[in-house]
Amino acid sequence: MTDPSASRSGWADLNTRLTRVGRPHDGTGFVNAPVERGSTVLYPSMDALREAWGGRYRGQLSYGATGNPTQHLLEEAIAEIEGGTHCQAVVSGLAAVTTPLLAFLGAGGHCLMPDSVYGPTRRFCDTLLRRMGVETTYYPPMTDAAGITALIRPSTQVLFTESPGSHTFEVQDIPALAEAAHAHGVKVLMDNTWGIHVFQPFRHGVDVSIQALTKYPSGHADLILGAITVADDDDWHTLRDCAIQLGQCASADDCWLTLRGLRSMGVRLAQQSRSAFEIACWLAGRPEVARVLHPALPDCPGHEFWRRDFTGASSLFGVEFAPSFTDAGVDAMVGSFGVFSLGESWGGYESLALPSRSPATRTHPTGHVGPLCRFHVGLENPADLIADLEGGLRVLREASA
Repeated sequence: MTDPSASRSGWADLNTRLTRVGRPHDGTGFVNAPVERGSTVLYPSMDALREAWGGRYRGQLSYGATGNPTQHLLEEAIAEIEGGTHCQAVVSGLAAVTTPLLAFLGAGGHCLMPDSVYGPTRRFCDTLLRRMGVETTYYPPMTDAAGITALIRPSTQVLFTESPGSHTFEVQDIPALAEAAHAHGVKVLMDNTWGIHVFQPFRHGVDVSIQALTKYPSGHADLILGAITVADDDDWHTLRDCAIQLGQCASADDCWLTLRGLRSMGVRLAQQSRSAFEIACWLAGRPEVARVLHPALPDCPGHEFWRRDFTGASSLFGVEFAPSFTDAGVDAMVGSFGVFSLGESWGGYESLALPSRSPATRTHPTGHVGPLCRFHVGLENPADLIADLEGGLRVLREASA
C-alpha cells in the first residue's frame, strides 16, 4: 500500500509557501515579525480616527480588541494556507467553532450537525444555542446529499461538517453536501483542523473553514488559539462583525508563537503523516484490531471521498478493537504505554492515546461493536511507538481475558 503523504500531498510546495507567508511589512528587513502588544491606538487627527473606525472590518488598527499587527500577519498566513480571502483569529479552537455558529444562526433558526462532532461543539448546541432558540438536528456523518436535503427546513441556516469526524473519522462527501445546502440558501461550515493544507475547503463548496491553531500550526502543545477563514466578502462582514461584538481577539504573543510554529508545519506534518500511516498499517494487521479508522485505509468510512478530495493524510486516527475486548482492557492498555501519553489534544510533537467514550460512536450507521481508541502520532521514532503498542496490546489481551 502506498504512503499517501509521499505521493500526493505536495509538502515541498507547502514548505516553500510557509517560508513566505506572514512576513512583516514594516521595511526593517527582519525575517520574522516582532510581537506587537497593545490596547490603545493613538491618532494624529480626527480624520485618522474616523478612517480607523471605518476600516476595522478591513483589519485596520483602531483598538487592541479589534486586532493587533502580529495577529493580522497570522491571519494573512492562515487565509493563504486555507485558500480563503479573510481570516479571523480567536482565543481557542472552540471559539473558532462557536463564533461562526453565532454569526450565521439566529433565534428560531435550525442547524444540521454531524452526530460524530467534537464533544464541546455538541455541548454548545445543546446548551447555549438551545437557550437562544436555535434547534439542532444531529445527522449521521455519512448522510448523502438526498438525505441532507430531506433534513433541511425553511428555518435551516447552517449545515455544519467535520471531516473526518473527531473520534470515528468518517470522511464526508463535502462537495455534494455543500451543493445540496446552497440550493436552499444554507451556509456550510466545516471544522477543517484535521485537513489543514491537505483539504482545500473553498474549492469544495465550504463557506466557512474552522481551524484549531492549537494543533498543527503551533505544533508544540503550548498555546490555545483558533482561526476562522472565509472566501466571500459578505460572509467576512458577517463574521467580522460578530467577532468584534463578542470581543474575540487573539493574544499577540500566541499569534507570534503560532507564526513561528507555522514555519516548520510542513516538515512536521509530512513526517507525522508518514509515521501515522506506517503505524496504522501495522495495527491493521494485528488480530486484536477489528478496524483501523484512518481515512487513507479502505476500511475507513468515506475513504473514497478522501481519495477524491484530499491530497494527503494527517497524523490522527482511530482504532476499533475486536468485540471480545473491553473498555476496561483498553483503559489498561493506554495506562501501560511508555511512549504514547494519555491526553485529549493532538497536532503537537508528542504521541497520544485516548479511549473514546462518546455515545455518538455507538449510535450512527457507521457504529462500532468493539471498544475504540484514538491515536495521535508525533515525532518519535515509529519503531519505538510500535514497540510501545506491542506491549500495550499484550496488556489489553491480559486485561480482557
